[in-house]
Formats: sequence, structure tokens, C-alpha cells
Amino acid sequence: MAFQSHYFSFWFFVILILFGSCTAQLSSNYYAKTCPRALSIIRAAVYGAVGKESRMGASLLRLHFHDCFVNGCDASVLLDDNNSTNFTGEKSAAPNANSLRGFEVIDAIKTQVENICPGVVSCADILAVTARDSVAALGGPSWTVQLGRRDSTTASFSNANTDLASPLMNLDELISVFSNKGFTAKEMVALSGAHTTGQARCLLFRNRIYNETNIDSTFAKSIQSNCPSTGGGDNLSPLDATTPVIFDNAYFKNLINKKGLLHSDQQLFNGGSMDSQVTTYSDNPITFSTDFADAMVKMGNLSPLTGNNGQIRTNCRKVN
Repeated sequence: MAFQSHYFSFWFFVILILFGSCTAQLSSNYYAKTCPRALSIIRAAVYGAVGKESRMGASLLRLHFHDCFVNGCDASVLLDDNNSTNFTGEKSAAPNANSLRGFEVIDAIKTQVENICPGVVSCADILAVTARDSVAALGGPSWTVQLGRRDSTTASFSNANTDLASPLMNLDELISVFSNKGFTAKEMVALSGAHTTGQARCLLFRNRIYNETNIDSTFAKSIQSNCPSTGGGDNLSPLDATTPVIFDNAYFKNLINKKGLLHSDQQLFNGGSMDSQVTTYSDNPITFSTDFADAMVKMGNLSPLTGNNGQIRTNCRKVN
């Protein structure tokens, strides 16, 4: 019996090894041999794009976020609608339409990478790296991006409409949306710190600056000058009026001073369960940077396609 037990254990162990070898994992050096110049090409392109327009840093970061929260980090957000095949992607979903941007930067990066390493680097990995490099270009933290994602051959318009957080959400709704993706409330607050850079459209915060009471009156009036009570819905205002370009912890200081631009922003500091976490990040920029970087790595690991799943798209806007 003992011999049979050891024999069984041995082959069970072998099967585990074989199964594990078939289950591809993300790794930081994934392109070290297949496309060693990929990361430097992406970095140069991102720094160039952010140098031309600082807002692009926030836009590229948001692209990665909106990709990962809908069916995982698979570049599905980049797929164009196709009338001839009746394909409707995620770009036209309510949280993305007339809102997501930076697609042309991704296209340019993909073209450069394809020229030196055709069919090797996925669009999903490009999104993950551009998000990291965008934050770094704006003075924020950096982190090691795990690589080896593959690209989806489909997208989900319906999931894009339901799985992404809305600027109109209350705290319990925000916690729920992030919890559905495996994030703690603390990680939700850390990731919300991405709003320390970038801009939002008037139509998304008009009600807050005219009708909500948990807002600094001087701040509200200053925003109203560029966001009238009617019209001007596409007029932009910075999410962080203190240091609108720099990636820092001023966003959390603003919340404590009732200067959150979006309803969902101010919900993080409004007498609720996350007030203490906002205070911590307001007082400790290094803690925020560390927690944000860790949460970004976790987000980048949301349901990636690996191994033989998906494909490496030649053009990020359409399947091969």
C-alpha cells in the first residue's frame, strides 16, 4: 500500500507539473528575447505624447483601466465597431463614447513595435505598459509590469455599460463595483487617486457644482465659470484643480477640503468608511504611491488571455 501511495503521489506531482507548464503566466521579462526593444519604444512614445499634451497621460492610464474592468486586460476596448459584420465593441458604450481617447497613440506604438517584432507584442501589453509610463511621465510612481497578455477577438458592449464605475455613484456603489473585480475598498480609494490628473466634461459634474452642498462654495463658483447651468456640456475642467498635471496626492487633499470635482470623488470623503483612508493618503504621499502601484499591478492581472487563448493583433483596432 505504501508503494502504491508513493507511486500515485509521484504521478500526481508529474501531472501537476505538466498542467502548470501548459498554463502560461505573466512575467516581467516576457519580451526579453522575442522583442527586447519593445519597452524602450513604448516608453519613448509615451513620454513624447505626454510631452506634447499632458492630458494624454491621464487618457492612456484610463484606457488601461477601462480595458481591464471589462472582461479582463485583453485590449477589447481598442476594437472598432464594424457595421459590415454587425460587431459593436466597447468604444460606443456609455462610459466610453466621446470620452476615451489616446487610440492614435496606441496605434503609433503598435506600428513601431510591429516593424521590429511582427506578431509578437500584444495590444493588451502595450496598454499596460503605456499606463505605467504615463504615470511616471507625470511624476508619479513606477512599477514592474507583468507581461504576456494576448488580445481578445471580441468585446462586450453590454459589460462596458455595467462593469465600469460611474462619476455619479455613491460610496457603497463604488465599493461594490471594485469588489466585483476583486479589489478591497482601500484599493478602490488608491486607484481613484488616478484622478489627481486628467480632466472631465462639464456634463459629468454640472449637478454637483450647482446643487450639491458638500462642496467648497468658492471652488464651485470657480468651476461654474467654465461650466454653465445649461450648455457647454463638453467644456473641460481639471479633476485636480490644485496640481492638474502632476501625478501626486493633491487629489486627496482636495477631497478633505470639499473640492472633489465629481460626485463619486467626494463620496470617498463624506463622513463615510473611507474618510480615514483618504486622510492617510493626504498625509502620506509615499504610502499613496506604493498602494497605487500595487493596485495597478493587481488590476493588470485581471483575467488576462495567455498561452493559446486570444491572438496577437496586427492592428489593435480589429481582429486578425
